[in-house]
Amino acid sequence: MDGAIGKLAAIFGCNGTHLTAWEAAFFRDADPFGFILFARNVDNPAQVAQLCADLRTAVGRDAPILIDQEGGRVQRLRAPHWREWSPPLDCVHMAGALNAPRAMALRATVICAELAALGIDANCAPVGDIAGPQTHAFLRNRCYGHDAAQVAQIARAVADAHLDMGILPVAKHLPGHGRATLDTHHELPRVTAPLGDLLASDFAPFAALADLPMAMTAHIIFDCLDPDHPATQSPAVIAAMRDMIGFQGLLLTDDLNMQALSGDLGQRTARSIAAGCDIALHCKGDGGQMVQVAAHAGAMGAQTRARAKGALACRHPAKAVDIAALEAEFHALMQPKG
Repeated sequence: MDGAIGKLAAIFGCNGTHLTAWEAAFFRDADPFGFILFARNVDNPAQVAQLCADLRTAVGRDAPILIDQEGGRVQRLRAPHWREWSPPLDCVHMAGALNAPRAMALRATVICAELAALGIDANCAPVGDIAGPQTHAFLRNRCYGHDAAQVAQIARAVADAHLDMGILPVAKHLPGHGRATLDTHHELPRVTAPLGDLLASDFAPFAALADLPMAMTAHIIFDCLDPDHPATQSPAVIAAMRDMIGFQGLLLTDDLNMQALSGDLGQRTARSIAAGCDIALHCKGDGGQMVQVAAHAGAMGAQTRARAKGALACRHPAKAVDIAALEAEFHALMQPKG
């Protein structure tokens, strides 16, 4: 085991705003790669900072702590303690094509400053999915645009803002979620587009982001690569992520509790790791389920450990920024264009 990165090929959530004795003992023994926070874990800044410290104390190291802070519907830190943001696609439309990359980078910088102040050092963003007329509503306004070039440009600006602030970006959802017409929290979508179309569109933003340290899978079937298994559990699709898209960083599953996946949590975990995912992501904070995931995720292998080390090397203390100046520039870009 490498003590700097932990042992277990998993990221876990916890149940509430404070770590329980059972959770602390379980995390100490299981030693997962990292943790993820949700709205149920958030009350006020001092409490969140203490929870982050307690999670790291439980494993005895500076484990990464993730959150989903995209802005819009998907943001776990909310007013009155943190800034509220419009959905990304609304922001992009308001800024206009010319200004959208800068506007999204500005808001990402402010978001990262808020995360860093709490001890959170990884954010599940940017979203590299392309919004289309068929994109399910749960995802559509979280996207950055309607074509591959626009999405790639804005996603790169968002990712670079994270890296500049020492926050690990987690690109999502490889190899592309935009064609899904179903909500993967509840159902398993199937994409029937030919491979050539996917390479030219859906996969292209992720190819442009292939150098990022971390990414998250999509629970979607791509018929042209594997008609029988969702991407998270498909060796063929994960091989395409590595070879066609070129992503060589640390690959996380999307949340294993999402009902696009079948079987119990142990089966979901085992299938995902066997297919080539590096890290099993379990978000619910349910103790019994975490025990199942831990039993089937296994210790990180040599390749996963190397990718994990590479990802963590991208963390650094957040640089000092002038938040007021960043916000003023952002709001100027959001003004209606004459």
